[in-house]
Amino acid sequence: MHLLLRTLLVLFRSRRRPKLGFFDSSSLPMRVLPTDIDIAMHLNNGMYLSLMDLGRFDLMVRSGFWESMRRNGWSPVVGNETISFRKSLQLGQRYTIETKVIGFDDRASYIEQRMVADGEIYARAYIAARFVSKKGPVSNEDIFKAAGVLPPSDLVLPEWVRQWRADGALPSTRRPAPHIWA
Repeated sequence: MHLLLRTLLVLFRSRRRPKLGFFDSSSLPMRVLPTDIDIAMHLNNGMYLSLMDLGRFDLMVRSGFWESMRRNGWSPVVGNETISFRKSLQLGQRYTIETKVIGFDDRASYIEQRMVADGEIYARAYIAARFVSKKGPVSNEDIFKAAGVLPPSDLVLPEWVRQWRADGALPSTRRPAPHIWA
């Protein structure tokens, strides 16, 4: 429940923060709260990805894409994500969630996110997400049109990201995905 309230707070506050371009990086200031920690008194590993949702919301709101997305009836859906941890964020510690779109392919938008404190990366995640409507997946062309911008010419999705997505993908919902251990 606390993340629902924090989400609403981020959506409200982000509207009053400086505007960003769709391909700019967002920096969302945060603090580790008692509801974020585990028995080891540091940010619980499961909370990192949940909190990173807030960073993506901040970027969408501040770039104006949130309004276009909602007006079109689109929803963001995560298909793949991976995270690496370097240091633990401690109770009460201030940090930022850094968010940047790093590329696109015909199936997803790719985002890199970092938890940063004192100028150092504590954790880094890569997210493959897509936007869906009642009619199905939203095309990149429609996304760029709604964002009011084309991707920068130097925005090239790294090959390792494509491979990561392919290697970690599950079958489509139209194909069986039986539970059999290899």
